[in-house]
Amino acid sequence: MPRRFPLYAKILFMFFLNLALLAGMFWWFFRGQFPSGPDWLVPSEAGERIDSVSEIILGELAQKPMTEWTSILQRFNSGYHDKVRFLVFDGRCQQMAGVPMDLPGEIRKHLSGPFGPHRGPGPGPDRGPPPGEPEDGPPPGALLDPRPKFMIHTKDPSRYWVIVHSMPFAPEERRGEPLSLLLVSDSLGAGGLFFDVRPWVTIGFAAFAMSALIWFPLVRGINRSIAHITQATRQIAEGRFETRVEAGRRDELGDLGQAVNQMAGRLAGLVAGQKRFLGDVAHELCSPLAKLRVSLGILEQRAGQEHKTYLASAEDEAAHIAGLVNELLSFSKASLTAPGTPLRSVRLREAVDKAMRREVTEEVRVNIEVPDGLMVKADIELLTRALSNLLRNAARYAGQAGPITIRAHRDENEVKVTVTDCGPGVPEPDLPRIFDPFYRADASRDRETGGVGLGLAIVKTCIESCGGAVSCRNIEPTGFEVALLLQFDPAQVRG
Repeated sequence: MPRRFPLYAKILFMFFLNLALLAGMFWWFFRGQFPSGPDWLVPSEAGERIDSVSEIILGELAQKPMTEWTSILQRFNSGYHDKVRFLVFDGRCQQMAGVPMDLPGEIRKHLSGPFGPHRGPGPGPDRGPPPGEPEDGPPPGALLDPRPKFMIHTKDPSRYWVIVHSMPFAPEERRGEPLSLLLVSDSLGAGGLFFDVRPWVTIGFAAFAMSALIWFPLVRGINRSIAHITQATRQIAEGRFETRVEAGRRDELGDLGQAVNQMAGRLAGLVAGQKRFLGDVAHELCSPLAKLRVSLGILEQRAGQEHKTYLASAEDEAAHIAGLVNELLSFSKASLTAPGTPLRSVRLREAVDKAMRREVTEEVRVNIEVPDGLMVKADIELLTRALSNLLRNAARYAGQAGPITIRAHRDENEVKVTVTDCGPGVPEPDLPRIFDPFYRADASRDRETGGVGLGLAIVKTCIESCGGAVSCRNIEPTGFEVALLLQFDPAQVRG
């Protein structure tokens, strides 16, 4: 399948789109917060707050004598929890009210610069009084419009300054000299007067939400594809080679899914061929093996006493080979007929009783706790073969350690069957591989202590052919349990 849009290109595209949208959002917000002009460092909303406070302060100063100015400014300082200090200076940079403070050179320059008092209205060295007004200035209590404001950041110590030029007039002292109101703070926030962090928090959350909306579909699609591929590979590793990955993507993950599907198909063919080969070999061995055992029987009847020992050993070996061939045939038959095995209603207790008659002798105690009317969907022969192998293994390895218990109970749409013994169990590192064909937990086992490693593999194949699953675990302090999960059949047993 040709790639239409590589994954790395998708990620880069979404990344740069995210950056472009964030840049546009912040630029729009910045231009809205910081308008152009001489007061561009002051956010627009903060500028309105500063204008409002400045007008109130200058209005009160214009109505009060100069001796009360400091107390008026101190009241406004307290209103902002002393995070902002209000000062009044004249055109000669002489402080007229407020907490005494030395001005840095940069601030002095702005107090007497192009927006300073000498360019403002009123008498001064550069221009006279405004037209239509007397030499002494406007009438008492008048307040000229505030001039443009500046925000300046100075260092050593770090402070933020806002300068507002205006001309208040005290009624007792008709002063025509412009004044400058200074707002000083050690931080940019200034108690919310200079800079309000709330709009930036809002725009930050909006940017985060927008980024999440942009990236969520891509990340979710990648995670979903990876989860599907991971689940499929786990199922393939368990031997379910019919598993396939959805092949809807047109990027690298789509290529990976196609590769996984091809691998599963190839493994299914190889494993099926191997099992078919084992079955064919076992089937071909049946005829010569039967002839061999017949010949050994004839020889045993005609041989002398001195040859009886050798013939008994040969017969024992032939019986062992016959058992191996039978297990190979059972494994091959269960494996190759698995995909098309028809399932029908089976009474579980019937399959258990049939397996008991096949494998359990009088010396082995077996406790059966299976409801008589419990029905499952399965193939009766495959289910009986699986239970027979489990009983045979339990009797062989733990028959003398205690009773073997077969339990079954329904859990919604499943039936769980457990076969438990009281033996020593299986080493923990061997548990994941115990259902693999030809695997034996104890490599030193011979024919007296163990088989060829096909018993549990046959159990797994038979149960999976019935649409179920197999698991095992050790039981503390001693014991081993194999659990079979089968499909529940709601059909009722008629007596």
